[in-house]
Amino acid sequence: MDKHTNEGQNLPQLLHDELPAEHEDPLIRRLHLIIRYAVKVLAVLMVMVIIWGVFDVIYVLYSKFIAPPMFLFEVQDIFVIFGAFMVVLIAVEIFINIRLYLGTNILPIRLVVATALMAIARKVIILDISLITAMEMLGIAAIVLALGVTHWLVGKPNQ
Repeated sequence: MDKHTNEGQNLPQLLHDELPAEHEDPLIRRLHLIIRYAVKVLAVLMVMVIIWGVFDVIYVLYSKFIAPPMFLFEVQDIFVIFGAFMVVLIAVEIFINIRLYLGTNILPIRLVVATALMAIARKVIILDISLITAMEMLGIAAIVLALGVTHWLVGKPNQ
């Protein structure tokens, strides 16, 4: 039974065709292996970023709680806290993208678009409207619209 198929059935390969473990050229085979390990290193580093981000969220919450007036948040403080949370959630989404890239033959287009939507949503949530121009706001709106339509189209069942 082939290790890249499910129980020897005629199911799609679990690993990317772009980086096959078997290749006639030994150099290319080794380079594919190096890239696979590099992606695994990226996954480990992303977990470290996530853990660091959680500590940052805790620090931001703590510093906002003890700043005068204690136990009260101003609107700007809430935006800073939301931003810290969103960065960690975006890092989790990126880790999931890396994990899916390593473990399946499917490029998770919808998940990548959803991650981009989350990133632009973070930008919108922490946005200080008094500091941006109308053109920048239109640009952000166009990005949100394009990503939203793309997410919807990619998620539509094939008809």
